[in-house]
Amino acid sequence: MRLVTEHRAEYPNLTAASSAVAKQLGVGKESVRRWVIQADVDAGRREGVTSEESQDIKRLKAENLRLREDVAILKAATSFFVGELDPRNR
Repeated sequence: MRLVTEHRAEYPNLTAASSAVAKQLGVGKESVRRWVIQADVDAGRREGVTSEESQDIKRLKAENLRLREDVAILKAATSFFVGELDPRNR
């Protein structure tokens, strides 16, 4: 990201700078471009979801999934025990 930032003025746009740096590093140009964009978002120079917010969203989605699974298990257990306590089943 530092290389792109330092040499950005030498190229017509971010994509061209990212492509040149990517060749030097042996990585994909789109990866480098997205890293630079994410760094700009994290630094507040560009609109978007920061890395920290993205991690929070992933954590909350995982927690939401676990809670939904817990609710499904509790509903199944409730149905089972209601059936066991029904006097007609004896």
